[in-house]
Amino acid sequence: MAGHDAGTQYQFTGIAKFFNSYTVMGRRNCVLATYGSLAAIFLFFKLKPKKQAAVAEK
Repeated sequence: MAGHDAGTQYQFTGIAKFFNSYTVMGRRNCVLATYGSLAAIFLFFKLKPKKQAAVAEK
């Protein structure tokens, strides 16, 4: 039965130890990484400097 210890039968190594779809903590880490990536992309475009229009002097 699926429960709190449902993922203890799997022995993950490497990055799969933190990002997997079998354990609650692995799914939570995937969600947090996705939200963090979206927030970083949003902040990058929001905070990057705007291009100045070239002013031609006569």
